[in-house]
Amino acid sequence: MLFENNLKLLRMCRTVCEGIQRAHKHRTVPLSEKKLSRYFVDQRRVKVAAGSGGDGASSFHSEPRKEWGGPDGGNGGAGGDVIIRVDRQVKSLSAVSTVYRGKDGEAGSSKNRFGRNASPTYITVPLGTVVKEEGETLADLSHHQELFTVAYGGAGGKGNRFFLSNENRAPLTATPGEKGQERVLQLELRTMAHAALVGFPNAGKSSLLRAISNARPAVAAYPFTTLKPHVGIVQYRDHEQVAVADIPGLIPGAHLNRGLGVSFLRHIERCRVLLFVLDMSSAEPWDQFQQLRFELDQYSPHLSHRPLAIVANKMDLPDARRNLEALRIRVHQTVIPVSALTGDNTGELILHLRALYDSYPLSQHSAPVPHTQP
Repeated sequence: MLFENNLKLLRMCRTVCEGIQRAHKHRTVPLSEKKLSRYFVDQRRVKVAAGSGGDGASSFHSEPRKEWGGPDGGNGGAGGDVIIRVDRQVKSLSAVSTVYRGKDGEAGSSKNRFGRNASPTYITVPLGTVVKEEGETLADLSHHQELFTVAYGGAGGKGNRFFLSNENRAPLTATPGEKGQERVLQLELRTMAHAALVGFPNAGKSSLLRAISNARPAVAAYPFTTLKPHVGIVQYRDHEQVAVADIPGLIPGAHLNRGLGVSFLRHIERCRVLLFVLDMSSAEPWDQFQQLRFELDQYSPHLSHRPLAIVANKMDLPDARRNLEALRIRVHQTVIPVSALTGDNTGELILHLRALYDSYPLSQHSAPVPHTQP
């Protein structure tokens, strides 16, 4: 009896050990910022073709002692549509294929049996996806579970029963199903945020986002650390939430797509508040501000005219105080000196951000707060 108990205990221990080994083998390893950027796709060219309708049937009823039963060919089913569906859990267009083909409807058959309609084919996209065709915007999808049909399935063909009339008691005609709609679309993802951190590479935007929100983007001492937009949520005591996007660094000529500038500028269009982050340790930071506004206006006229503030970052470094005084003389916009590294004066930035957010009414540029996991 004791031997059997020990044997059962040994088997249980071995089962537990095997389970731990399997869990360790399939454990998910967090991806680095560079690996994540490989999977982040903010634009995709997609060819969609809806399903064709099923063919109508041509047949005649036949049973004993009923020689002239008449036509009984059923209609074909409709082809399946191709529908874009928004899911707030999806963060990129990387899972979107380049070709989508809808299902075909079933053909009709004898005994007046109609073909089954095909089920729709869904393309799942993230919040903020814009659907375009030949440069024309078809839809701006900014709500969870929003649906937009991009290609309609073909109608089912008619069976010969459909053509029965007093003049033609034995029609042979049956029509084929119609072909589904085909289109070539461009999908563009634009970050859903209320405010954007705009600046040149290595200005400290990612560090600033970490200091004022719950986001944790990668931070390093070299340019272009951020390769995809990050969104952080700033929480206020009245339970209001403001989404802030860390836009990858821009360079001169970004509106001409230098340094993938157009891909980065696209994410600023939805943001209704702009925070220009300047490196105060650099020579003449006020020139950075003018260059950034120029790039924004060249990409989209009056884009830089939205409510804005200048964030004078890296105030903990030498020469920053002297540059701050010179900056305030040369610009008339609000300047907020902060240090993202030490967290100095970030509270004033958070309060001023809320004031800008409240002063700018909801409009076409507004964006809902992205869903965050608790």
